[in-house]
Amino acid sequence: MNNLLKKLQENNSNKTIHSITADKFKKYGRILTGFDWSEWNETMKQIEIPQDVNQYIASDTALEKAKLTEKIQTTLFGGMEIQVGYCNGPNSHLNGLEYHKGSEINIAVTDLILILGHTGDIHKNKYKTENLDIFYLPKGTMIEIYQTTLHFAPCKVNEEGFKCMVILPKGTNEPIDFSKSVITEEDKLLFMKNKWLLAHPDRTPLISKGAYPGIIGENFKLETI
Repeated sequence: MNNLLKKLQENNSNKTIHSITADKFKKYGRILTGFDWSEWNETMKQIEIPQDVNQYIASDTALEKAKLTEKIQTTLFGGMEIQVGYCNGPNSHLNGLEYHKGSEINIAVTDLILILGHTGDIHKNKYKTENLDIFYLPKGTMIEIYQTTLHFAPCKVNEEGFKCMVILPKGTNEPIDFSKSVITEEDKLLFMKNKWLLAHPDRTPLISKGAYPGIIGENFKLETI
């Protein structure tokens, strides 16, 4: 076991934290290799980690100008338009679970932790936290998470916080500018464009914005190393 992962496990003895290389991750996504994202990394080095709240930027012009953007668009997304952004911050809690229609690419610019679940475990718009799996991503790891994978903001490994690049189909997470229709139960979960969200009932900032309070269980916190 990686020494850092071992320390994380010791500090969170009531949870099981898996390596991203574990077989358990295969139902949620896959590790990506062969992509040179050094140009993106240089840009990310210039971006600070906020220490009060998470900062999510869906589309960053500097990142999208990089040569790799077109390569990712024509390979992993089959030619569909994409947006390249990031999520940085001090988060340590679950808070919510979201999914999109289309894969998401994450790059761990720093060490970080992801809390993942499967949409198949949502029943009547409720999801039990006992079904979640937790994964440690070492700095430099690039992954694809499938559209059936529930996820939310990463958690920090140390007190400096985390940096994570986020690549999605273009338009994802933009404000809804159309009248929502409720035809199926899933429609109640639509929170932003291409973003279906279950919030923990204790997460007042999300609930006050209209997020569906569908998570059953503790809004647990992960301790740092």
